[in-house]
Amino acid sequence: MSHVTYQITFPNFPSPNTHITMETTSAKVPTSFWIVSIIFLLWNLMGVMSFYMHVFISDEAIAALPEAEAAMYAEYPLWTDIAFAVAVIGGLLASIGLLMRQKGVRFLASISLVAIIIQMTHNVFFTSAMEVYGVAQAVTMPILVVILGALLLWYAGRAKDRGWLRKS
Repeated sequence: MSHVTYQITFPNFPSPNTHITMETTSAKVPTSFWIVSIIFLLWNLMGVMSFYMHVFISDEAIAALPEAEAAMYAEYPLWTDIAFAVAVIGGLLASIGLLMRQKGVRFLASISLVAIIIQMTHNVFFTSAMEVYGVAQAVTMPILVVILGALLLWYAGRAKDRGWLRKS
């Protein structure tokens, strides 16, 4: 970790010899940071695609599904679509923020994780997903999504703590 000191002189403000000193800390960002950040970006892009396909599914596509699966689409209230949107957009912005090394990444990842938990709780426990897909298939993807959301939050914190994110 290296420290860089900047000295800025403002002549005649408020006195001729006023100096402002700012210190910033920058750490060398490892290659693994970029690899993990790209993986999170790709994962969250898949989430955005899944959201788009879920929300904008056509009536013809629903009619082509098995009857029980088609009926399950009626079990999703609007608020679950909103939670889905917040989850995937928050995760996507957090992933982009990681790649840009921005400081607000943990906040975005936190919002995303809360929305993921809300959405997945509804999907698993308040729809007929377990009856339609079976317990193993109905809980596997939600558990994976929650774990990856938690990992994004953890990694954002790690990146901040290690000085990989910009301070401003």
